[in-house]
Amino acid sequence: MKIGILSDTHSYLDPKVFDYFSGCDEIWHAGDIGSTDIIAQLREFKPLVAVYGNIDDRNVQLLVPEHQWFEREGLLIWITHIGGSPPHYNPSVRKTLSQRIPDIFVCGHSHILKIARDKKFNNMLFINPGAAGQQGFHTHRTVVRIEIVNQEIKNAEVIDLGKRGVLS
Repeated sequence: MKIGILSDTHSYLDPKVFDYFSGCDEIWHAGDIGSTDIIAQLREFKPLVAVYGNIDDRNVQLLVPEHQWFEREGLLIWITHIGGSPPHYNPSVRKTLSQRIPDIFVCGHSHILKIARDKKFNNMLFINPGAAGQQGFHTHRTVVRIEIVNQEIKNAEVIDLGKRGVLS
């Protein structure tokens, strides 16, 4: 199973996402979507698992939850927007991780790309895909692709969509 992962689109969906995610089976969006139009475009393109973020209005919140817990290919995944970063998770995430540890934890919010294993939490794979949108302090817009094969994460790729402020 191939997965495209993005976050922090802030109402801007780079057309290149459709090319980069064309071979994906599913798309995961870790919040700060920005508009219901982005949700509609992504859902029309591929199956979408998404959460809302702190900038998302009630219309977005009615379409997607704050947290998503689900399984893919035998792995437990948790997606939420504000997660922090290993080892500095936000307090509510740390509390949840003390009770239930996913195999893959995806979050956004910081606009800082990071993919890392967290040995403290059962070697959980932490993924923050950075920010795919135009708003924020990030210099480059990024998304991530992964594959899940036989309960293993393979071929994690960071895709640079270009500099922030440069429209495709």
